[in-house]
Amino acid sequence: MSAVAEAAFVGVDWGTSSFRLWLMAADGRPLATRRSEEGMQHCAAGPGFPVVLQKHLAAVEAPADLPVLICGMAGARQGWVEAAYLPTPAALAELAGQAIAVPVEGRDVRILPGIAHAVEQAPSVMRGEETQLLGAIAGADAARFSGLVCLPGTHCKWVQIEAGQIVAFSTFMTGELYALLAQQSILRHALDPEAPAGSGEDPGFRNAVTAVQADPTAGWARLFGLRAGQLLGFAQQAEGAARLSGLLVGAEIASARALYGGPGDITLLGSGRLGELYTTALAECGYRVRSVDAEVAVRQGLAQAAAQLWLKGASA
Repeated sequence: MSAVAEAAFVGVDWGTSSFRLWLMAADGRPLATRRSEEGMQHCAAGPGFPVVLQKHLAAVEAPADLPVLICGMAGARQGWVEAAYLPTPAALAELAGQAIAVPVEGRDVRILPGIAHAVEQAPSVMRGEETQLLGAIAGADAARFSGLVCLPGTHCKWVQIEAGQIVAFSTFMTGELYALLAQQSILRHALDPEAPAGSGEDPGFRNAVTAVQADPTAGWARLFGLRAGQLLGFAQQAEGAARLSGLLVGAEIASARALYGGPGDITLLGSGRLGELYTTALAECGYRVRSVDAEVAVRQGLAQAAAQLWLKGASA
């Protein structure tokens, strides 16, 4: 059977700066894949969302009547069509029922909503991560799943789930802070631009993570020391990136522990080098880590929602 003949729907993860599309079988298997940098910002400033989507649908030869399910920033206020946030507590199993229809002639296109934690003292929002979360607990009894989930990224999320409902979550700007400090602050002189950013096996990274756990104030207090230590001959520039990363990730984990308790069991939705860094950091801090690939999770989440919308209960 050809990929096109086996296709049940098209899944799209439309981020701020990235676009990923999968021609999907009913069980969540990707039959064809498209990737580009045509994210929300590109579409809003240029060709528009319908043009970009149609180009990629044509590239995978998606039949004209094949439905499309989208998650991510295409549903933002400045995106294609706003899919309003669902307030916490939000049941992951109910995401599909809140999908917004997009006016596309001849094709059923829908966008999944984001989720908002509308608490004045600690407000936060997510778009796209909710679909990863749905996919991550798809293998368990979703309605009974309870636990803490960490989603590393430019804006890292820590999410508390109880009986299949997102009850609270926090956003840490760890990745963005790293980029700003590494590129625009005095600490840029403490990082070797030719040296790799480090890995979970780097002792400088691990030591910085554990130092912050022992003293939660150390994350901020030691940042300038990355530069000063090199000027005074205590450290090498090649170590700077790993130590900066360790201090910031360590400070994030220390803050999350204060909010959600622990250490204990945690599900990590990550991939690549960033996923490896967080796996190491969380283990160093005493967490028992269950790792789930973030891209697999978003595909499975789209498949779970599509099954509810169109596939008559097909299992993903």
